[in-house]
Amino acid sequence: MTVSDFDNYRPPEPPRRSRRGGKRRRAGTGDGSGEMPMVPEPEFASYYGRPVVKPPPWGDPIGAYLFLGGVAGGSALLGLGGQLTGRPVLCRNSRLAALASVGIGAAALVADLGRPERFLNMLRTIKPTSPMSLGSWILAAFSTGVGISAASEIDRLTGSRLPLGPLRRLLRAMEGPAGLEAALFATPLSAYTAVLLSDTANPTWNAAREDLPFVFVGSASLAAAGLAMVTTPVREAGPARALAVLGVAADVIAFRVMESRMDPVAAEPLREGAPGRMLAWSQRLAVAGGIGVLAAGRHRPAAAACGMALLSASALTRFGVLRAGIRSTEDPRYTIEPQKRRLAERRKAGVVGDSITTA
Repeated sequence: MTVSDFDNYRPPEPPRRSRRGGKRRRAGTGDGSGEMPMVPEPEFASYYGRPVVKPPPWGDPIGAYLFLGGVAGGSALLGLGGQLTGRPVLCRNSRLAALASVGIGAAALVADLGRPERFLNMLRTIKPTSPMSLGSWILAAFSTGVGISAASEIDRLTGSRLPLGPLRRLLRAMEGPAGLEAALFATPLSAYTAVLLSDTANPTWNAAREDLPFVFVGSASLAAAGLAMVTTPVREAGPARALAVLGVAADVIAFRVMESRMDPVAAEPLREGAPGRMLAWSQRLAVAGGIGVLAAGRHRPAAAACGMALLSASALTRFGVLRAGIRSTEDPRYTIEPQKRRLAERRKAGVVGDSITTA
């Protein structure tokens, strides 16, 4: 009689007393040969009519937060670059872009949370094992540095007409250190949202957990460099062009490596449907923008066009990854099939003595 493969890992059953004469009998030979016959392999369509993994209740506000967080982080780095290389226009535009991006992004986050105090509650304690807790503190620290440096730029733009009084001298003295502090938190701000997504049971996000932060950092570089090329004259946009080229290389390579290392089934939402089209266009626009920067980045109209292409590529990456993860929760096969493949790999490697590989 044909039996299930899992019967090979079932321990021998003890003798049982017969109901009629009290005689003992064995339920087989001890190797599971007397067990039930094998049933057909199940096809998972749902879990009692519900998804196996609950889809996250995140919509476009969270997508905007993911994108604007990248813009803010990359802009803070460019602001420091302008500060250190004597490019005041690039420094000013980047600082203002960082302030606007982090402000609008925080508003989008609060809008999705529903109640502003929920964000403030995250600042009551620091939990190193929680990406949400660490991310809240990263956002708060980054916003402080960006706010101080951008406030000085705004005061300078108005001809020092803001009613600051004796605080103006203190603000000017804190401007440089605040810009440096914001730049230190720029990369963590750009990457922590990827950790936040992948530290879940979502099949696609979790399968990309090792490489998604690098994709988001590359995407942040594209966005910040693109915005600076749109808003800054080409004579001062040299650091933005260099960051754009590096960002394109990082984004494209990291995305390809991420796809190749993911489970093939879990990676399907990144290639199919609306999210797949968004991510495909993101890669095309990134490459086109990078080539344009190298070929004609010193001409103002071309630089602005390339900047818009890079901005669009970054936005499509963030929204595409978000929607691909949501789509992966709608079909149970994205959860079940990778689990079965991992189980088969463990059994093939001889790992059979734990609760994962035994029935």
